[in-house]
Amino acid sequence: VDKPMIQYAVEEAEKSGIKEFLIITGKSKRTLEDHFDSAWELEENLKRKGKKALLREIKRLNHFHFAYIRQKAPLGLGHAILCSKPFIKDESFAVILSDDIIDPDDDLLGEMIKLYEEHEGTILALQRVPKTERHRYGIIAGNKIKKNVYEITDLVEKPKPSAAPSDIAIIGRYILTPDIFKAIETTPPGKGGEMQLTDALKTLINNNIPVYGYLFEGKRYDAGDKVGYLKATVELALKHPKIKKEFRKYLLKTLRIIHK
Repeated sequence: VDKPMIQYAVEEAEKSGIKEFLIITGKSKRTLEDHFDSAWELEENLKRKGKKALLREIKRLNHFHFAYIRQKAPLGLGHAILCSKPFIKDESFAVILSDDIIDPDDDLLGEMIKLYEEHEGTILALQRVPKTERHRYGIIAGNKIKKNVYEITDLVEKPKPSAAPSDIAIIGRYILTPDIFKAIETTPPGKGGEMQLTDALKTLINNNIPVYGYLFEGKRYDAGDKVGYLKATVELALKHPKIKKEFRKYLLKTLRIIHK
């Protein structure tokens, strides 16, 4: 609504206690770095104008540590994660794909961190998807070990609906252990020469390294899809404290025009 998708991701991570961020960028994405950089001219201007709430919001982001690595070629999510290896070293880490927006009222990443602390292994975010959408996701097979928690036994990347092992898809939140780097490096590239994270996760499973999934039942917006992006904009605008009343009136007026 009034901030980029990447900021929703950062705020979600902040809510879960994360304060260090590595952002994988690409060509023509320098604006991402500028967005989280300190802007003292803007801060001074807001201070002079007495815009205290906006000033607090800008300063809040400055307390985090941001680093940036450029992915020099679009070789897949697995390759993007491999680019982070010199920064991550031997620590576990969370991966957030910012075009999957989680409703700020939910705490998906926080629940995943709790599950990681229990199992100390790889944790994937999962969500049920209709048959017509399964070809767009990595789909899992697995054993339910307790409410909303699965031990994953297999993964299929973007299967035909008839070949999908379940209706449970991997969505854009992961907690990964350092084992993933070797798995990416030793897994042959997939279609188009890309390093697929799903294939590397399957390598972990084949090597008897446990991979778990947390089944998310909250609200997710697929902002990488045009209709999904519009849905996110509308629904988040209806929750925005400053514009929700006016925007709701506009929507109702528009609906009346449509139904004439």
